[in-house]
Amino acid sequence: MKFIDTAKIKVVSGKGGNGIIAWRREKYVPRGGPAGGDGGDGGSVFIEADNSLNTLLDFQYKSVFKAGDGSKGGSKNQSGKSGEDLVIKVPCGTIVKNVSTGQIIADLMLNNQRVLVAEGGKGGRGNSHFATSTRQSPHFCEPGEPEIERELELELKLIAEVGIIGLPNAGKSTLISVISAAKPKIADYPFTTLVPNLGVVQKPDGDGVVVADIPGLIEGASSGYGLGHEFMKHVERTKVLIHIIDAAGVNGSDPKQAFDVIQSEIKKYNKELADKKQILVLNKIDLLQENDLQTLKESFKKSSPVFISAAAKKNISELLNNLFGVLNSLSKEEPNEVKAYFDPVATDHKQDDFVITSSSGVFYVEGKKIEGLLSVTDLRDYGSVAHLMKVLKSMGVFVELLNLGAKQGDRVFLADVEFEFSPETMIMT
Repeated sequence: MKFIDTAKIKVVSGKGGNGIIAWRREKYVPRGGPAGGDGGDGGSVFIEADNSLNTLLDFQYKSVFKAGDGSKGGSKNQSGKSGEDLVIKVPCGTIVKNVSTGQIIADLMLNNQRVLVAEGGKGGRGNSHFATSTRQSPHFCEPGEPEIERELELELKLIAEVGIIGLPNAGKSTLISVISAAKPKIADYPFTTLVPNLGVVQKPDGDGVVVADIPGLIEGASSGYGLGHEFMKHVERTKVLIHIIDAAGVNGSDPKQAFDVIQSEIKKYNKELADKKQILVLNKIDLLQENDLQTLKESFKKSSPVFISAAAKKNISELLNNLFGVLNSLSKEEPNEVKAYFDPVATDHKQDDFVITSSSGVFYVEGKKIEGLLSVTDLRDYGSVAHLMKVLKSMGVFVELLNLGAKQGDRVFLADVEFEFSPETMIMT
């Protein structure tokens, strides 16, 4: 499977259904009164972590996700059907960001954790809600709330307890293939591994440890050179790093210099990475003469390395015992909830947002709520139009028109409907 660790998507919540204008019409019930039902709520969009996924590949083929719209209300005070929620599944370890602001919305670490990214619009009320002792036959209702649209960026940081790092051809892929059931591509040329490989190593108590083989780092990786900079983020969540070095210098690399290069790049990329517990592993000792091996042991004495041959499966048990001992000594604490951030955009339907433009003395008022109000207003009914003007005034439309220089008798378009402006009301022309 192709490994993809970043993606951009567009999410759209469902619109709320409009309330309706209806009347109770039953035999032997004269003047039955208003009976318009409420519109159904629109569906919301959630993003949920799923531990059966390990790549964002699916988002390369589908990038727009929309929840269901609510249905309009019915007669006899029947409410409309609510739109279906939409749950978008992503791998555990996915960070969700707002594209327009760069703000982190959530960091989903555990299976089944979810975050709301776009709330569905609430359904509008039917005319039965507006009946009073003095207004027994309201000819108006409410539109449903508009949908929320937003662009999100998904970034996957693999969740592995152990990360294997090192220069190209140090033996990372061979090691993970030996200690787990992972089957990475192995060859004797640089950058054989182009994507991170995950494997599970069985502990003596039967538990499993997730290990990630991170593609080869090189000098300058923290600044964008080579392949390593694309994947260094995947070691940020690890508890332990296995730093593997080609002890035989097969590709002409000096073991001590190789060690210094990787340590330097880690510090430059993220100082917190440098503080992680590391196990130094010197690989390919089967290719060394005894005197060269002794010299190497003396050079790395302070680092207490483990000397192995991954290809020959030599000293692998010693390495694993060392690894399990380190893991057991570390904190057992696990994240127990979504690391969520305040995200007001997810519930902001911009109900009262509108834009007024003018051209040659004609004013144009636009906005989702404006369109919604017109869709539920009977422009032939005086009471309905009067209610529309009252709502527009409360929204600040009249004040904004005055601020922009509108005068008595000026033409004002609400969507495609023309009105004549007055500081107190507008008359449809």
